[in-house]
Amino acid sequence: MVGSLPTVPLPRRPLDPSDQVGRWYENELGWATVPAHAGRPGSPVRLCVGDRFDVLDVPAEAGRAGLRHLSPASPVAVQGDRMRLLVAAGSAEELPGLLDWLEWGALTPDLRALGAGCVMDAPLPPGTEPAGLRPSAGRSGVQGAAVWLRPPEPGCAVEASLPTLSAVRGGGGAPDLVRLVDTVATQCHRLRLRRACAQPLALP
Repeated sequence: MVGSLPTVPLPRRPLDPSDQVGRWYENELGWATVPAHAGRPGSPVRLCVGDRFDVLDVPAEAGRAGLRHLSPASPVAVQGDRMRLLVAAGSAEELPGLLDWLEWGALTPDLRALGAGCVMDAPLPPGTEPAGLRPSAGRSGVQGAAVWLRPPEPGCAVEASLPTLSAVRGGGGAPDLVRLVDTVATQCHRLRLRRACAQPLALP
């Protein structure tokens, strides 16, 4: 009787870099991700927004002004000329009413909120970014790719470090969302006025 031939395992497909990024977020932080688009090399993994956190998406210059209202552990990302400030889940729904209460209303169209059902490009995990993509508080230094300015810490619950409205009512030391939004909205408005003043006057 002829013995059966040993089974030779098929060669493993190399792990795609986007798979490694997705696994880091899911395994190290417990954040839900949306996989990169199949057939589109280099397409980014995206993070699901609205469960663990919401996002304030603002011009980078306005975001830098708001950094002083965040705790050192508050995650912040940059992508191009935009800064993404992670805030408490549910903050996106509160933002329109908060802006009205602060008497900003529709004066700051550059201040956007991402909440439930939204996604954001996942920055590369800390320590894996090419040197030219590492931002600083003074400049983003990012061409297209999202990069952490202040990365989240694996093993730490991100929620405790996020700006929230409950901080006004004694929310256990969390950063105050009201002060953050007021500062960022002020800077957004100043940037808008600066751009308007820089435009040449139309001749009759």
